[in-house]
Amino acid sequence: MTREERSSEKQEEIFDEERKEKRKSLIGKIFKIVLLITTLSCLIFCYTTYISTVSIVVNEKRITSEKIDASFNGLKLIQFSDLHYGSTFLYDETKKLVNLINERKPDIVVFTGDLIKKDYNLKNKDQEKLIKLLQSIDTTLGKYAVLGEEDKESVTTILNQSGFTILNNDYDLIYKDNNKPILITGLASLLKKETDVDKAFSYFKQEGANTNIYNITLMHEGDNYLNIKDYQTDLVLAGHSHNGEIRIPYIGGIVKFSGSKTYYDKYYKDNDTDIYVSSGLGTSKFDIRLFCRPSINFFRFSNN
Repeated sequence: MTREERSSEKQEEIFDEERKEKRKSLIGKIFKIVLLITTLSCLIFCYTTYISTVSIVVNEKRITSEKIDASFNGLKLIQFSDLHYGSTFLYDETKKLVNLINERKPDIVVFTGDLIKKDYNLKNKDQEKLIKLLQSIDTTLGKYAVLGEEDKESVTTILNQSGFTILNNDYDLIYKDNNKPILITGLASLLKKETDVDKAFSYFKQEGANTNIYNITLMHEGDNYLNIKDYQTDLVLAGHSHNGEIRIPYIGGIVKFSGSKTYYDKYYKDNDTDIYVSSGLGTSKFDIRLFCRPSINFFRFSNN
């Protein structure tokens, strides 16, 4: 073998070694990328499924209005919504929710619809346990509810037996220390086509009605607000949207349900009306949440 042939063979061996090293390096990089993607996927799955679906956030807000009588200064109201019992919330999670509510010693608690997950088979024993839990929510001035599009007759029974007043296109006057009440109004479900605005706001048609009364309006679907824009209401509390359930930073919620296409985010201001839409507690179609943890809204009221 000539010197040139030996040199050429040696050069080829060097090239083979370089190609092997490049392949090894490429395989190593691919392995690291796959490992990183797998790890991130597992972390995201664990977060969206086991952490962000059950760790409850308390959103505390201050509500001030000259319409609120001084006797209601310091009034505490808690809103919870869309429990969807049977999804990510079962007995233990609901018990933690009730404890979280009672720790704050609310004067009023309101529920804004969808108590049981659609098509979930709630057994009699489970129903009894759920009623006892909801009964144990302690308030000084009352518990109120409106029904969601998924709430069946059994939910009406559960809420009634739990001490909730269901405002089905109806209202109530809440008194504290004198004869200057707060008005609380409830609208039936928009998606079930049961909303009757005139009936719900019939208080203002009565002779001698206080046209300057502070009015809290409960509704399940936020878009029902479009039907009451010409009616007097100061505070709207809604649910249904889950605030998008999956939220992307700087973009917001990406899942928009029928009935919450316009009002799906946490807060809106329309003239003198404050609109708060709960992110809810359970989950709807998929048992995941991303950057949208379950929450309750905790309001403190004053007239200044």
